[in-house]
Amino acid sequence: MVKKSSGRGQRDLRVRVKTARGRKLSSTLWLERQLNDPYVVRAQKEGYRGRAAFKILELDDKFHFLTPGARVVDLGCAPGGWCQVAVPRINALGERSGKPQGRIIGLDLQEVEPIAGAEIHVLDFMDEGADETVKEWLGGKADVVMSDMAASSSGHKQTDHLRIIALCEAAAYLAFDVLEEGGTFVAKVLAGGAEGTLQAELKRRFTKVSNVKPGASRSDSSEKFVVATGFRGAIKDEEEQN
Repeated sequence: MVKKSSGRGQRDLRVRVKTARGRKLSSTLWLERQLNDPYVVRAQKEGYRGRAAFKILELDDKFHFLTPGARVVDLGCAPGGWCQVAVPRINALGERSGKPQGRIIGLDLQEVEPIAGAEIHVLDFMDEGADETVKEWLGGKADVVMSDMAASSSGHKQTDHLRIIALCEAAAYLAFDVLEEGGTFVAKVLAGGAEGTLQAELKRRFTKVSNVKPGASRSDSSEKFVVATGFRGAIKDEEEQN
């Protein structure tokens, strides 16, 4: 019979970080969390630029929107993890023989280190005419618009919630302009009560809207992802006014 260990004398495998002189406690706690995060460790081993890559991997495994030949727009793409995931799945490099070759356009306000198979541009997607620029770069409309963007934290939960919802709404309206019928919109939101208007608009524009919290999202985070599939296409002027 095997005795259950009491836990005494067992080695603590958690990495602990001492607070260095001049470093804030919050920074020390963040560093400690990073060092002990299995998704951070896995991202480093598998060559992804961040743990967020596993969020889009899980979402695509569930909803299957990153298909060979798809034309994809990644909003706020830095540091590039979502692009890294998309490139092989849409066959952007044309390496999967017999499968159509896709394209991915990454947009960000800052320079992003190049990713083979992805076309990355410095562009504010909220600028006037950005939607037409994106379609020109893609050579047509997109099959997928995705966004892992989050506004800078203010430290005030409700303010941060409102900021990210506003950002998500802006991303959604760009998607309405650039998506092909049947297309998919994927974006990060924060649960908090102000997303009702966005959800209602997405349900009007898409055949199905799902809200998912991937396993790679930290349990103490209020983030979730909205996945809207089956874009209905342009809405007539009279419907917009009603």
